[in-house]
Amino acid sequence: MSALASAQRPFFFLIDFEMEKPIICPVEEAQELGFQFEIKGFRNFQLQDQKPAQVPLLVAPIPKAVYAKAFKKVIKEIYRGNTFLLNLTFPSTIETDLNLQDIFQLAKAPYKLLYENRFVIYSPECFVKIKDSQIYSYPMKGTIDAQVPEAKRKLQTNPKEINEHNTIVDLIRNDLSKIAREIAVTRFRYLDKIQTQKKEIYHTSSEIKGKLSPDWKTQLPEILLGLLPAGSICGAPKAKTVSIIKNVEEGPRGYYTGIFGYFDGENLESAVNIRYLEKKDEQMIYRSGGGITFLSDLESEYNELIEKIYVPVV
Repeated sequence: MSALASAQRPFFFLIDFEMEKPIICPVEEAQELGFQFEIKGFRNFQLQDQKPAQVPLLVAPIPKAVYAKAFKKVIKEIYRGNTFLLNLTFPSTIETDLNLQDIFQLAKAPYKLLYENRFVIYSPECFVKIKDSQIYSYPMKGTIDAQVPEAKRKLQTNPKEINEHNTIVDLIRNDLSKIAREIAVTRFRYLDKIQTQKKEIYHTSSEIKGKLSPDWKTQLPEILLGLLPAGSICGAPKAKTVSIIKNVEEGPRGYYTGIFGYFDGENLESAVNIRYLEKKDEQMIYRSGGGITFLSDLESEYNELIEKIYVPVV
């Protein structure tokens, strides 16, 4: 990565949550290795002319009893003071007539990735963007069904959502301060609306930026590794929270909640690997979750996990 960035040679990269199986390659080799991606309008594949009449998904979420067992363990860890925000995730089974290529072509998102017949990502969340030696992060925390009466107001005033978002913004500010200077929150808790195959939902995000040194390209691996894993999909304090995640979730996350991105020779764009659908033993699996705090209740958090199972089609 350092060699390619220093030579201003465009490249693609994919890093898993556990940071054990990173993939970095010149952009012209990505498709040969099985990767098709679109990042903020740049794509390395041919867009097909498809008309999505419907994107039916039959969802079988993780049983509530299984989720509840892990949820209670997390709450115990919170009251012991070991974590104060933990992003708890689980896989759900999906049935659909569409294949991964269909979903990749149909989904509308700023960051999309298809890896052969293994998984597809259609992420709404930027991890970091680097442009003109400025680094930007856009943590996303807070989701609500847009059909709920006064949905915007409820999302913006919910104490649990406020606490969760503030915690992540503070965590990202701290992370950026390790590799950049002049850290500032330039937009705070703004709302985006996403149309899914089921309905519309609101997401809450913030923009945080900092200034990198002029030779940041030679330091790119250290910059990214210093920020991983992404704060919005683990929690705080980061190291202890990640160790708890490994104890309460069902196996490693792999590329789910890792990151992928593209360096164009001058600037870098990257995404958090959420809205993640994989094929495993001929079964479609969708991974989702949400942040747990001392204000969380089991029913709401379990419903949020289910709410995030969607394909954005408009």
